[in-house]
Amino acid sequence: MPDNNNIFLLAVLSIFALTTSIQLFYYLFFYLAVYVYKPSGIKTIQQPVSIIICARNEAKNLRNFLPVILEQDYPDYEVIVVNDCSEDNSYDILGKYLMQYPHLKISTVNKDPKFTHEKKFAQFIGIKAAKNDILLFTDADCQPETDKWLGGMTSHFDDKITFVLGYGGYLNEKGILNKYIRYDSMTIAMQYLGMAIRGIPYMGVGRNLAYRRSVFFMNKGYGAHNHLISGDDDLFVNTNASKSNTCVEFSKCTHTRSVPCTGLKEWITQKKRHLTTAPYYKFRDKLLLITEPVTRTLFYSALIVLLSFRFLWPFVLAVFGFRLLTQFIVFALVQKKLNEPGLIIYSLFFDIFSPVINSIVFLSNIRSRPGKNKWK
Repeated sequence: MPDNNNIFLLAVLSIFALTTSIQLFYYLFFYLAVYVYKPSGIKTIQQPVSIIICARNEAKNLRNFLPVILEQDYPDYEVIVVNDCSEDNSYDILGKYLMQYPHLKISTVNKDPKFTHEKKFAQFIGIKAAKNDILLFTDADCQPETDKWLGGMTSHFDDKITFVLGYGGYLNEKGILNKYIRYDSMTIAMQYLGMAIRGIPYMGVGRNLAYRRSVFFMNKGYGAHNHLISGDDDLFVNTNASKSNTCVEFSKCTHTRSVPCTGLKEWITQKKRHLTTAPYYKFRDKLLLITEPVTRTLFYSALIVLLSFRFLWPFVLAVFGFRLLTQFIVFALVQKKLNEPGLIIYSLFFDIFSPVINSIVFLSNIRSRPGKNKWK
């Protein structure tokens, strides 16, 4: 029996060592890249740009955030707001701004009980109406942090660059749910920005994303993913972005901040919609994305087992401490880079539970489909 115990504990120790190595690889190769990244060079030519915003019943957010977008420090751009079946006073607010800002355009989609559609249709209407090749996307509940957002996000486009991936965080508010939402969006950004820097672009967020209109139509729009509720941002990037045609831009002047969910049920619904696209990623990307949370879960599980049996506990604690220190330093550096204060202590706890939370939400998607026509 003691021999069997030793064999079991040695196997657990092997898992612990292997998962620690994989975790350190993700932190030091992908996540730390967000902090050390320096752009190769910014182009000085300011090309015409079309900003596209889809809005459904967003009167309050349009009133609060649209002026910041309409007053960007940029010489030649248009703002296209697709007012998609709104039943509030969005049209009145947009009409008011239409009189003030000549570069604002409104495309209205009227409600038709015989025809229901998702956000992709509204997005397509906006892209179709755009007169410029460079498109910059954000949401109606998003606010650029500065008037340099447009210039920064579009400064990388040249003959080779087709996609520019930006950072879209959430407003810093009170409450543990807000902390977790901000942590979740930041860790996702550490993944997609870090992987893009390392030559593996796999997604972008529609809160802050730019690409060429010509590439959209050349690749037949959303193509095979057109039937999905979500994916107008991440799946389009996953299908068409590559190491050679993609650039990242996340300097502080180009961040956007969105209004976060205030209730747990609302956030779960939003998270479920976001996770519907995961099965459609490229196999390479799915493998990289699933490896990190799986090895993290195995790492903590093996740690608990080894400490419970006090098996080589000084060595186990030393390894755990090194991984924890690495996590703390990298997260603190990236937190500063992405301007997300107040998350570092919470991240040490969220790191343990987030794989479980995401697994529960993902599995609930398998049992029940998200409601139709809910594209926000």
